[in-house]
This record gives sequence, C-alpha cells and structure tokens, in this order.
Amino acid sequence: METGSGRDTEVTGAEPVWTGLPRGLLRMRRLLLVVWLGLLAVGLGLLLGLLCGAPWAAFAVLPLALAGWGWVLLGRNWRSWRYAERADDLLISRGVLWREETVVPYGRMQLVEVTSGPVERHFGLASVQLHTAAAATDATIPGLDPAEAERLRDRLTELGEARSAGL
Repeated sequence: METGSGRDTEVTGAEPVWTGLPRGLLRMRRLLLVVWLGLLAVGLGLLLGLLCGAPWAAFAVLPLALAGWGWVLLGRNWRSWRYAERADDLLISRGVLWREETVVPYGRMQLVEVTSGPVERHFGLASVQLHTAAAATDATIPGLDPAEAERLRDRLTELGEARSAGL
C-alpha cells in the first residue's frame, strides 16, 4: 500500500526512500579538518624553521596537501551516508570503497538515544544512536538536525515498542 506522500512505501519489493545527511555535518567536519591540519602546518613550519633552517620549513605544506585530499574524501564520505525508514526496519547505508548497509528491525531496538557534543551543538547537529541486543548491530546516524533526530527517536521508539509487544 502506497501513501500519497511518497515517504511511506509499503509495497513489497519497492525501493526504499533514502534520506541523506544535512550539509551542516560536512561543514563541521571540513572546518575541523582545516583547523587541525592548519595548526599542524603552522607548528611544523615553525619547528622545522627554527631547528633545521628555512628550507626544511617547506615540509609544512604536507599537512596542507593532506587537508586538500581530506576535503575531497570528506565530501565523498558525507554523500555516502543515508538512511531509510521502512515498514518493519530502519536501513542505514554508508561507505565509499566498502559499502556497509545496516538493517535494524524495529522490534529488536532496545534503546534509541539522541546525543550532541559541544562541537555538534555549535553547528546545530545531533546524532541518533540505536542499541539492540546484539552489540554488532548498534547503529548511528550522525549529523542530523536536532528536531529531525528527536522525531526519528520518537518514531523509532514508538515502532520498537509496537513490534516488541508481540514477542
């Protein structure tokens, strides 16, 4: 049975409706990359310049080159993260070279947490952590808008309670 919204699809064999992560997560990760590798480049340049001479200070560009490479990789990684709410389970897909897709049945969820560290709060982000009886199937959806994270937590908790009542 399909609903008119396009978000809830319960047709057998239908492709799930995937939701990507907000762009704020990418901005936060890129800023952290630039800050840490920028500080490393400055520190390395000063240290090499003082101890070994000015020509050796040129090696400080290596962390900057690494930052450029990391910038591209962070974008690819961010695009690879997505999740889909289906009738009986939650799908989480991630990974560029090694794709990983986690299926968490609603009836197996024991705890759904919304967490947000100080950097995440500064960027207006939160993460949803799913805990199941099997430690290997614990899953996280990082970098969500706090309102979406709370909505997802409430929905998953409600569906988990409804599905586990029959066990």
